[in-house]
Amino acid sequence: MPIGADFLVIGSGIAGLRAALTLASAGRVVILTKADPRESNTGYAQGGIAAAVGPDDSPDLHARDTIAAGDGLCVPAAVRVLTEEGPRYVHELIEWGAAFDRGPDGQPALGREAAHSVRRVLHAADATGREIGRVLWHKVAAHPQVAVYEDALVMSLITRDGECAGATFVGRDDTLQHVEAPRTLIATGGAGQVFRETTNPAIATGDGIAMAFDAGARVADLEFVQFHPTVLSAEGEPRFLLSEALRGEGARLVNEAGEAFMARYEPAGDLASRDLVARAIVKEVARTGAPVYLTMAHLDADYVRRRFPTIARACREAGFDLAADRVPISPAAHYVMGGVETDLDGRTSVPRLFAAGEVACTGVHGANRLASNSLLEGLVFGARAAEAMRDRLALPSLSSHCDEVGPSEASADTRGAGPAGPAVEPFAIRDLMWKHAGLVRTRDGLSAAVRELAQWRIAAAAQRAAAPGDRECRRIASLATVGFLIARAALRREETRGGHFRADFPQRDDIHFGKHFADARRL
Repeated sequence: MPIGADFLVIGSGIAGLRAALTLASAGRVVILTKADPRESNTGYAQGGIAAAVGPDDSPDLHARDTIAAGDGLCVPAAVRVLTEEGPRYVHELIEWGAAFDRGPDGQPALGREAAHSVRRVLHAADATGREIGRVLWHKVAAHPQVAVYEDALVMSLITRDGECAGATFVGRDDTLQHVEAPRTLIATGGAGQVFRETTNPAIATGDGIAMAFDAGARVADLEFVQFHPTVLSAEGEPRFLLSEALRGEGARLVNEAGEAFMARYEPAGDLASRDLVARAIVKEVARTGAPVYLTMAHLDADYVRRRFPTIARACREAGFDLAADRVPISPAAHYVMGGVETDLDGRTSVPRLFAAGEVACTGVHGANRLASNSLLEGLVFGARAAEAMRDRLALPSLSSHCDEVGPSEASADTRGAGPAGPAVEPFAIRDLMWKHAGLVRTRDGLSAAVRELAQWRIAAAAQRAAAPGDRECRRIASLATVGFLIARAALRREETRGGHFRADFPQRDDIHFGKHFADARRL
């Protein structure tokens, strides 16, 4: 028997939880989360949440920094929504008990991160996402109108007459179940696990993007993937994010000889935007043939350990003292700027289906996300999507921010690719994506990736058809689908912009590519 709800929320990160709080006052809410609610990208967000709350700041200044980082592709209206509404929602978190760090005057202590012109990043030590998640989860868990299903992996969206009507999922007992709801929000987070090297948790496999695309929703800007420049890179140790806040507090990037090298490549040095720093690291490694490092040894050791306790502990477990040692680093996939295309209220191109947070693409980040805007995006657009979902009078269609939509090209994703091959291994997808659709891209590499991924999509579809309730089959299908969409979008964009670097087209080309592209699957 189907589970009934007025609203279905898929995901339990900041966007989904904030949406659920607004929806709960209008009806019964069901949240489906594939793991423990704390295992989301929200919980892994270290640096903080950016908002114009300081005396020397303003929404206009925050918007200018956001647009500058976005490398010519930010949607101005989306940026205005983010920066103008952000302070209101951050103050709401404080009223609800979010324990942000405070200065001597009792006001929130504001940090500075790369590409921000002033200090505007609120933080809770170096575990800000976890603190925000704690506050939201506490309020959601106490609400009688919200039912949470943990270990619930959504297998597909339910559509009727071209509209979303809920979702199917596999629960703890591994049986296939159904939730029927007149409004569904996808808030499943990112897709970093599509790449071999990533800062994202194991659950970030792009399920939301894949299931929305399979249901006919448009996806946009998927070529723009942000590779975080400073990730712990020690042999035999797991990848671990070394927050941008470290450099905001004075950390330096040095080469094997101990020389600070960023000024050789970028005027802003260590505080250049993430895409520029990541590429500078690649260039320095190529120039010297040796690793690069992050060091805070020139700063007060007690302050470093007190300000960044989580990072210091992770470094210590890997055999490094954050306050004294040079810590080896290299880039890794961190954030997807593109996703399911939405308007400013979370509406997708499929009626009754909404999306918010990293899974969505409003155009707010353009080609490169400004540091610490991700938590703010989830907060603001999660709330806005919920308000739109509560409006039962009308469901206006999505007004696209994309200049070109190619359903014919997108629908050819498996045609002509030949029969399905042997079963697909997730590592093979992730390794292929890292090699050919990672930080440095070329036509030959991307073309090879698209051909291989098209085959793997067929194989993954066959695996799913044979085992519709199998969790691993869902994971593989998500990786193959999102990898294919990223690689094909990167092949199409013959320029370098933001997080998208084409070695064979190293210049930005506003004439041909100063616009957004969307893909849609023909059903």
